[in-house]
Amino acid sequence: MSIKKITFRILRYKPGLIDPPQFQNFSIEVKPDMTILDGLEKIRLEQDTTLMYRHSCHHSSCGTCACKINGTESLACTTKIKDLKSISITLAPLDGFRPIGDLVVDISPLFTNISEDWSYLKNSENVKSSQMPEGIKEFKRFENCIECGACVSACPVTHKNKGFLGPAALAALSNELKKSPPKAEDLLSMAGNKNGERLCERALNCSRVCPTGVYPARHISDLHRVLKQK
Repeated sequence: MSIKKITFRILRYKPGLIDPPQFQNFSIEVKPDMTILDGLEKIRLEQDTTLMYRHSCHHSSCGTCACKINGTESLACTTKIKDLKSISITLAPLDGFRPIGDLVVDISPLFTNISEDWSYLKNSENVKSSQMPEGIKEFKRFENCIECGACVSACPVTHKNKGFLGPAALAALSNELKKSPPKAEDLLSMAGNKNGERLCERALNCSRVCPTGVYPARHISDLHRVLKQK
């Protein structure tokens, strides 16, 4: 198995210590199957134990490792180093969120406009069974959105207008509208307010960076079409 050296150029930030933020280079040996997250783990274990980043699932289910990789919002756990075809990789935290340290940001504003009353479950379209388990009528699964914040970071409007609901919230709102018709009036009122879908510039960045195929831009377009019909 071939091994080569890669430089990780990481934007470091520690309040009061590395402040303002500055880039720091780390040189590591990598194997062909390593991901960006593997590289970060190697740096933390072998070179700098103070390096801060988030991770949990290691297979694109939790969204916690999202950051900017060579300028594009991506998941560190599924981005293969070899696929970047570069001997120097630049890592920075997501834009638009309060920095906490290094690649870690405060993701909590993502949930501000997503109601706890909205259902995160949907019917599972990929599980086929001739006989359902006793007491179960149908399988359900969580929505595709893993709340990584990549779409918000990539959206140009969220950085110009802090009131904008944002692609994640609008996509969630669109899903709730389809699942809960009785809530339509309230949901459309929210989508159509001054901070709603009208602010979207159709840049499509949100859909390009979404790691799980939610395509927020499509949901925003659906909301626009429904609102025009009112």
